[in-house]
Amino acid sequence: MPVYSESEMKPEKMSPVFERRIVHLEKIMTVVCDFTNGPAAEPDKPHSHPHEQITYVAEGELYFFLGDEKHRLTKGDLFSVPPGVPHCIQNISGFVRLIDSFSPIREDFLK
Repeated sequence: MPVYSESEMKPEKMSPVFERRIVHLEKIMTVVCDFTNGPAAEPDKPHSHPHEQITYVAEGELYFFLGDEKHRLTKGDLFSVPPGVPHCIQNISGFVRLIDSFSPIREDFLK
């Protein structure tokens, strides 16, 4: 199916403050991530993965950490993450929606 309505996509509840919706083809994946844990006192734990990542900030404000860099981002901003580089976020607003794109797809996200 080439069209995915938000109302028809059941969110996957990852924790009490984080849920996601996933769409993918063979070589690309998009993940809509909703966070309700802001403002957060500390950043999330840094992580890395072998995938290329580009993220669009659809709602909210956050700090984005890439290696030793810290950036304040708001609605409409984008960030990119090269493979293998540690990164994380810290939510500044109560609600943050991120649209992540990964290549290749994150097999670890699939059930």
